Amino acid sequence: MKNRAAWRQQEQQLVERWGAAMLRYRQIHEELSARRSAPGGGTDEELERRAQAAVAEIEALRRQVARLKRQFLSGERY
Repeated sequence: MKNRAAWRQQEQQLVERWGAAMLRYRQIHEELSARRSAPGGGTDEELERRAQAAVAEIEALRRQVARLKRQFLSGERY
């Protein structure tokens, strides 16, 4: 029973981190597209680095979701 509570908490934290990461990703890309479409606008290196970091974070979260799914399907969880 303790494991289930811990797993649920871990899954909830993962969902929250996923939501926050996707929000950052969308905001950064909206800002990037706004700058690119502005007259004489280019890209900002710092903004590009933030975009790459957001993508890397989302990929790490995807791997974590895949690991949890694999654990669930193999019977290690629940």
